[in-house]
Amino acid sequence: MKRPLLPQHERMMRELGENFRLARLRRDLSSEQVAERAGISRNTLIKIERGDEGVAIGMYFRVLIVLRLEDDLTNVAKDDVLGRKLQDAGLLTNQRASKR
Repeated sequence: MKRPLLPQHERMMRELGENFRLARLRRDLSSEQVAERAGISRNTLIKIERGDEGVAIGMYFRVLIVLRLEDDLTNVAKDDVLGRKLQDAGLLTNQRASKR
């Protein structure tokens, strides 16, 4: 059974979808053009632009490529403040990471 997203995460997905839609409109591309170029159905593109969590990340990536925004994906977790703090905290002890 699929766990539902928290309301704040649902909002984030909707904002992401809206950003996709705005990027498409800024480029003056129709949904049919983007869907065709991405090799997906128009219905899938509509779901992406609504922030549907059930759409595979690969489909989101295909649309990023069409919109020439694929480099934006490399910025995810680029400046991982929490991860770095956890890593630094772990450096203070001589314990090894769990093998699990």
